[in-house]
Amino acid sequence: MKRFASLFLGVCCLGLMSFLAYKKQPITVYLIGDSTMSIKETKAYPETGWGMPFKYFFDSSVTVENHAKNGRSTRTFIEEGLWQPVASSMKAGDYLFIQFGHNDEVPTKKSYTPEAAYRANLERFITEARKKNVTPILITPAARRKFDAAGNMEETHAVYSGIVRTVAQQQKVALVDLDRKSQALLQKLGPEASKLLFVHLQPQEHPNYPQGKVDDTHFNELGAREMAQLVLAELRAQKVDLLERLVKPQVKQ
Repeated sequence: MKRFASLFLGVCCLGLMSFLAYKKQPITVYLIGDSTMSIKETKAYPETGWGMPFKYFFDSSVTVENHAKNGRSTRTFIEEGLWQPVASSMKAGDYLFIQFGHNDEVPTKKSYTPEAAYRANLERFITEARKKNVTPILITPAARRKFDAAGNMEETHAVYSGIVRTVAQQQKVALVDLDRKSQALLQKLGPEASKLLFVHLQPQEHPNYPQGKVDDTHFNELGAREMAQLVLAELRAQKVDLLERLVKPQVKQ
């Protein structure tokens, strides 16, 4: 009888261990970056950061915390104390998505970050993430919508996207090349159809912008979804383990 009881207990323990191994441990995906990624206030709609729809790709074991802020560069994100709460909260198994450049690269902006400092800040994010066994993922800045007279996309982030690629290679970090992928998408759509992804509004078309708006940097809802899909496709290409936590479609019986 004792032998049977011991055997039964052993089987139960093995079953419990298998269940715990199967059950995914909760993780957090932290997003840090600028306005093309950030959560928008209601008064800004239909402007939408791609980080907003991105969170819906994942199952309940993943929490996406979007810390991206409008107008921030790597430098101002650190100087304004926006990075420290993320650095303090990250834990082993989490992910850190890093996408800056729009505000770093413009010398006339207060957020301007020289090339060497931009590189150093990216490396700092990576180093601090790895110290906590967090997986960093670098993302080049999303392309601005800019076509030449012949209808060809023009490069708008050549230098700073190049720095991101170099850092990713040197640090052996997964790279989502959103710049090149979004350029290819916009080129495919062409000068007119590509407007459908950005905040292009006629006067009185939306109450938030009674005078209308032409913005070739920030996305509307459709554009944000398209950018999020590009990021997801690049994660698949990189075979990132995070994809094991994608939402599984329910099969109807």
